[in-house]
Amino acid sequence: MASSTPLQVLGTMGLFLTGALIMRGAGCTINDLWDRNLDPHVERTKFRPIARRAVSPRKAVVFTGVQLLAGLGILLQFPTLCLWYGIPSLLLVTTYPLAKRITYYPQAVLGLTFSWGAMMGFPALGIDLLSNHSALESAAALYSSCVAWTILYDMIYAHMDIKDDVAAGIKSIALRHEHNTKTVLSALAVVQVALLAAAGVSAGAGPVFFIGSCGSAALSLGMMIWRVQLKNVQNCWWWFKNGCLLTGGGITLGMLFDYIARATDLDEKDTRSPQVFTDATSKSNGEAGDRPIL
Repeated sequence: MASSTPLQVLGTMGLFLTGALIMRGAGCTINDLWDRNLDPHVERTKFRPIARRAVSPRKAVVFTGVQLLAGLGILLQFPTLCLWYGIPSLLLVTTYPLAKRITYYPQAVLGLTFSWGAMMGFPALGIDLLSNHSALESAAALYSSCVAWTILYDMIYAHMDIKDDVAAGIKSIALRHEHNTKTVLSALAVVQVALLAAAGVSAGAGPVFFIGSCGSAALSLGMMIWRVQLKNVQNCWWWFKNGCLLTGGGITLGMLFDYIARATDLDEKDTRSPQVFTDATSKSNGEAGDRPIL
């Protein structure tokens, strides 16, 4: 894969963070527009600005337009290649709210939407996924891992609204698997960690990644699934809010330290290379001097 300097990686991370905040906000506004007639019937959402008519749908549409333009501004800071990877995600952003009306698995659509950044990171650093097989394998595994993770923590989130969802006619994975939720959560956790490890193998990650990112993810997810009380709304909210931070923080730190470890190792190799070359040259010259000249 193409190598990038620490400053390039840091700058790209900053742009991604800004873009993620903007586009998440746009997605939330679009969701609230679609659900403006459903949200008043759900205890947790009835006080949202559009639901309580503090903001009109027209103003919300204008605000969404501003958010999308700001997101486009961030996208244009990346290589042109990113446009072809980024624009298709808008289809998922705008159609996710419809999923809860037609399927019990809207969280899967949410996962496909929220995880899109896993695909975008590669072209953002100048790596064309279509021409780099290893990068494509790593991106696909990382994206799929993030999808499984999103479904997992949003399934816990959906348990907060089960009673209201039934009354409002809203579908969710929590309703479909209400009686075997922890089994489904455990399966999703195994899939997520396995795919995360597969992404690391494809990318040539070191042991720091597998211990830090994969190990911490397995530990934090296992603890969350074991401790969460699915019938307790406040407890579900606590684990949804803090559990994703614990898992995401562990994965991020593992990746960061693995990057530092590998970058440091490369620097040391570069530093040693001239000396190795000099020693090899001296040895070669010495051997040549010992030979008889015919």
